[in-house]
Amino acid sequence: MDMEKAKALISSSKKILGFTGAGISTESGISDYRSKGGLWQRFQPVYIDEFLKDEKKRILYWERKEEQWEDINNAVPNQGHIFFKKLHDKGKLLGIITQNIDGLHEKSGVPGDIIVNLHGNTLETKCLSCGSIIPSKDAIKEFKLKKSAPLCKKCKGLLKPNTISFGQQLDAQDLTRARELSTACDLMIVMGSTLIVQPAASFPLIAKENHAGLIIINMSDTPLDVHADLVFRMKIKEFVEGI
Repeated sequence: MDMEKAKALISSSKKILGFTGAGISTESGISDYRSKGGLWQRFQPVYIDEFLKDEKKRILYWERKEEQWEDINNAVPNQGHIFFKKLHDKGKLLGIITQNIDGLHEKSGVPGDIIVNLHGNTLETKCLSCGSIIPSKDAIKEFKLKKSAPLCKKCKGLLKPNTISFGQQLDAQDLTRARELSTACDLMIVMGSTLIVQPAASFPLIAKENHAGLIIINMSDTPLDVHADLVFRMKIKEFVEGI
């Protein structure tokens, strides 16, 4: 019965906003780094001020990125990502807000200009001095070769994957865009987020306050389940197949 209600809600909506978290990426084989045994348990977090000041900390940071790289670089979009691409093809997708850094929404074919990567995109590496951006595969290759933190070929500044690090503020423009999208949508579909991390978790509430529908698909409970029109405790693949 709830699946039929979800179909009807999606069918009647014209400005659908996706909100995705780690749960959509795990179905593409990318581990949830907060989970038991994940990278965050095996590597000491490197804060942005440590990265800027200490070469040993920069090397530790790049070692972690190197370990992540193969899984992220080789990952392909799954049915959840393709679901949003199909909504875009039908002219129904207003945009996507994602907490993920894997670039899988872009890989699915959804235009980058309607995606808000709240925590950045690890497929890009940025110079912290001149702002130049290069593919992360080039920076990873240099790190593997030299085992020292890679430097910008243009200005010799520090290179860092274009993601938000510990101790680093989220981009104000991204937060503004996410808020605007949440205000404008008529339906938000949350896939694979526990909706705990702030300020990201506030956006579904903003959507509801502006009279949008809210569908949550996640394997565990979230604090916003009580505000949702429909909640599905299932894998994203199962939800998409049901739709």
